[in-house]
Amino acid sequence: MIDENWSDGMPAEQVLAEIRQLRTMDRPTHGGRLFAYVYDPAVPGLDALAAAAYAESAHVNGLDPTAFPSLLAMENALVAAAARLLGGGPGTSAPEVAGSVTSGGTESLILAVKTARDARPDITAPRIVVPASAHAAFAKAAHYLRVELDTVPIDPTTLRPAVADVAAAVRPETVLVACSAPSYAHGVVDPVEQIAEVAAAAGVRCHVDACFGGWTLPYLRRLGLPVPPFDLAVPGVTSISVDLHKYAYAPKGVSVLLHRDPQLRAPQYFAYADWPGYTMINPVISSTRSGGPIAAAYATLRHLGDDGYLALTRRTWTAVCTLADAVRATEGLRLVAEPESTVVCFTADDPTLDLFLLVDELTARGWHTQPQLRYADLPASVHLTVTAAVAPRVAEFGPALADAVAAARAAGPVELPSDLLAMAGSLTPEALTPELVAGLAEGLGLGGGAGAPDRMAVVNTLLDAAPAAVRERLLVEFVGLLQRPAW
Repeated sequence: MIDENWSDGMPAEQVLAEIRQLRTMDRPTHGGRLFAYVYDPAVPGLDALAAAAYAESAHVNGLDPTAFPSLLAMENALVAAAARLLGGGPGTSAPEVAGSVTSGGTESLILAVKTARDARPDITAPRIVVPASAHAAFAKAAHYLRVELDTVPIDPTTLRPAVADVAAAVRPETVLVACSAPSYAHGVVDPVEQIAEVAAAAGVRCHVDACFGGWTLPYLRRLGLPVPPFDLAVPGVTSISVDLHKYAYAPKGVSVLLHRDPQLRAPQYFAYADWPGYTMINPVISSTRSGGPIAAAYATLRHLGDDGYLALTRRTWTAVCTLADAVRATEGLRLVAEPESTVVCFTADDPTLDLFLLVDELTARGWHTQPQLRYADLPASVHLTVTAAVAPRVAEFGPALADAVAAARAAGPVELPSDLLAMAGSLTPEALTPELVAGLAEGLGLGGGAGAPDRMAVVNTLLDAAPAAVRERLLVEFVGLLQRPAW
């Protein structure tokens, strides 16, 4: 599909036509039928505004705020907006809140762990305590930063960690305790107030990962929902993160990491002067940063305003309730958790109803959902991230769900060959060579550079049967097969 002749330049319109053709392979980012990865408010003109703002600052470099004070001003405005929403700023219990703009939630969480680790140079083998439902970015942070990860199990009914278990997991080497508001998988808010109290009693920092829900929970509270305390208004919370490219509806990728005060933020910085070049000083992981995403986020927040976000949250919550009602009305399905944020998560109780086939049938009907594999005592489930764009289409989901359930039942559960199932359960990650995975991918219809097929039930069934470490290795090798140079 891509013209492999790179020796000559191409006219601009031809390049754009090539990109548009490539984009036809993607899931739809607008239209209210994609329940993961993108956040669409369905506000007319917002995309054009964000793109124009991005273009204005695309070549501005965030490396040096003295050279580009416009970017510094916009970053400070975004931090202030996030702080006001999340319990910080003048007149609050966190009046000196300090923050930074990052490229996304993963970078915010890595920096929260890095800051906590570097604040305790006396601890040579640092550890962090997180619920099992915490975002995988905490595991990534622990891996990158060589910090031990202590995972606290969650109750299979409440989907939250027990505060006593969190307290028991804290050791003298613990530098950070984390919790979610809400957890991504199920959309439930951890007992932040009690966990922060445990951390404070132990003299340990407490980070709240509100990357997913930090821009909606305050508005849901204003709409009358019983949102528990979760932000900087909770005394023991020392830092909190929120993604602006999620429910603030800014383009990818902008997140904000807040600390209760500048002293707590200080270890986040990296500085280096012991070389003949300029002294490097970075508040975040990147050095050179395009001002484009920051300007786009600034334009988005300024345009929508507080009242606009309240209206979008109201629309989103109405959609959540309608989707949840559709699940409740469908025989064989049940909600994994009663919605309390912007997530609808459901599973199948009927053994004749294959959840992965159901996902494929919904995809065939234009509804793109996110399957979640089994974990510990939790069944496989289907995750729906609900945005304001879903609201105009939400009435169509119930009939589509009923139709997809009927089709999945008629097709019957996926049955893998017994030898393949046995292999999935007995293989070690080390045994999964690139050659073995390539052969397996080809046998599942994933070979030949064709990418993932439209129907993934067989693949998801195989992954669901494999231990977590084998899943990880399978997917690493498979993605490696996909990410090859286009010669």
